[in-house]
Amino acid sequence: MRADRLVAALLFLQTRRRVTAAELALELGVSERTARRDLEALASAGIPVYSQAGQGGGWSLVGGARTDLTGLTAPEIRELFLLTGPDTGAGPHTRTALRKLVRALPAPLRAGAEAAARAGIADGTDWTGAETEEAAHLAALQRAVVEERELRIGYARPGREPRERTVQPLGIAAKSGVRYLLADTADGLRTFRVGRVTSVTETGAPAGRPEGFDLATAWRALAARMEDRMVAATVRGRAAPGTETVLEGLLGGRIRYGERGPDGWTPIEADGPSPEVIAAQLAGLGARVELLDPPEARTALARIGAELTALYGGPGPGTPAAPPRAPARGATRPG
Repeated sequence: MRADRLVAALLFLQTRRRVTAAELALELGVSERTARRDLEALASAGIPVYSQAGQGGGWSLVGGARTDLTGLTAPEIRELFLLTGPDTGAGPHTRTALRKLVRALPAPLRAGAEAAARAGIADGTDWTGAETEEAAHLAALQRAVVEERELRIGYARPGREPRERTVQPLGIAAKSGVRYLLADTADGLRTFRVGRVTSVTETGAPAGRPEGFDLATAWRALAARMEDRMVAATVRGRAAPGTETVLEGLLGGRIRYGERGPDGWTPIEADGPSPEVIAAQLAGLGARVELLDPPEARTALARIGAELTALYGGPGPGTPAAPPRAPARGATRPG
């Protein structure tokens, strides 16, 4: 297995000017420490691999033979790399074959193939448990990334009307079956969930790509910021017996348990974007979960309870009025 991994590492180095151990680890699906050991093993075996420390440093490969491959057109090559890129679930053997193909391409075609190979990244860490969704505009977005074309996209956030934005598409990332467009905007680097894109129009202008931009590095930075926002608040409370499965389905790894008490209830801590959001997520459990602090979480649950009581506490629309009760014995009817 390690021999295959070393070959894959070597091929990856041949397609990049310089790589970091973190980038190689992401490519090979191993830890950063293992990736660094593989690079050191290549150097010890006499492969001309050397490292450069400091900011902008990494590992580089000197030399390397190149061959020519004919018979494929530029559009065919781009399509091949898009269909088998990392965000489509292609395995390591497929990615190894693609790296061999890049090395074999004539120089005029190699840049387009490398751009297509860089157009996607897969991240398996779950955020929401969302299922894979259809994205009507995925092909157009991928094409714009590869061909570096500026776009005008319509984008609809939940509960809001679509809004148009001009973006410089830089890559597509897949996280738990959900794809995101990474793009440069007037407000800096942003992510756009592909399933919420409502329209895609090319402006006719070329897209700018920041100098030294690396998709994997940019995605990790943006994902870290997103994950920080998702665990910005913590609530504490207690849960009734038998609620663990439901809690884990709602909150995933953001729920933690204490030691169960004599009454069978378990102390809990839950993380989320805000106390109000966590309270809303737990409201459906009713009296099976009691939140103790912070006060904002309890206030939010009280408000939700009052709203539900106002809506459902009395007779619903179209419900016939209850028949009048018979007068109590000894009572007189009105004359």
